[in-house]
Amino acid sequence: MLRGVGLPVQSEWVIFVVALALVGVFSVTLVVLPRSLIAKACKKDRDDPWLFSAPLKVLGGFAAISYLVAVFAYFSPSRWNLNPQLMLSLCPMYLVKMTFDPSPVAIFFLLAPMNAAVYGSLGLIVGYAWLAFIE
Repeated sequence: MLRGVGLPVQSEWVIFVVALALVGVFSVTLVVLPRSLIAKACKKDRDDPWLFSAPLKVLGGFAAISYLVAVFAYFSPSRWNLNPQLMLSLCPMYLVKMTFDPSPVAIFFLLAPMNAAVYGSLGLIVGYAWLAFIE
């Protein structure tokens, strides 16, 4: 566990807060947009099955990978000296491991699912961007 001097300074935390806030704002914006507007932006028919299935598959992939990263971050031994900034960018819940030692139950049922939700929403944004710009 990192304490005191080993923790990143406060100015470095702002980057993570801003990035997570942007992901949240974009995800909420996508949720409240009407289906016809999303279809128009993606240049798809409103009833096209790819309009929602492709982004949901990307969301699921991002969520599964980030869940596994959170579990890896918890079970990684301290002697590996993982870079805190890298781990915070991959797993925001790594902050909990750095400050105190949560139980495995909390990791499996609270912190890892929260990490999966954050990066799942990023996957949703990537999925819609892929539909809108690539296809």
